Amino acid sequence: MFLCCLFGQLWLYLSVNTNLKYRTILFYKTYFEKFFDSQTQKVKDKIIWTLTLIEEIKVVPEIYLKHIEGTDGIYEIRVQQGKNIFRIFCFFDKDKIIVLANAFQKKKQKTSKNEILKALKIKQEYFNEQKKYQNS
Repeated sequence: MFLCCLFGQLWLYLSVNTNLKYRTILFYKTYFEKFFDSQTQKVKDKIIWTLTLIEEIKVVPEIYLKHIEGTDGIYEIRVQQGKNIFRIFCFFDKDKIIVLANAFQKKKQKTSKNEILKALKIKQEYFNEQKKYQNS
């Protein structure tokens, strides 16, 4: 079951169940939300299903979560709804927290280098903010 609540101007989707969570997914700023809000309800449902799966199963198959080779810790969450393929870039913070960065609909076989660079910049921004808060 999912609960939705309006917090400021962000919709937060919270998984409510009795299953053990191996990971926690964090939405950083509005990078992912802007993409999510623009999708159809079917795509949103599939994204939520995939994110819940990633949180709740111990070993996540590469069909759902895969490290992007040649990057410093960037992963892609893979979502397919019908013939449409979506990618959500993310990274880990403290092993059990997955931070969502940018997302896009994949239209070509090869993943765009610009999207990977954007994810790397978001990761750097996130960890710079974490350092700033820890030092204050």
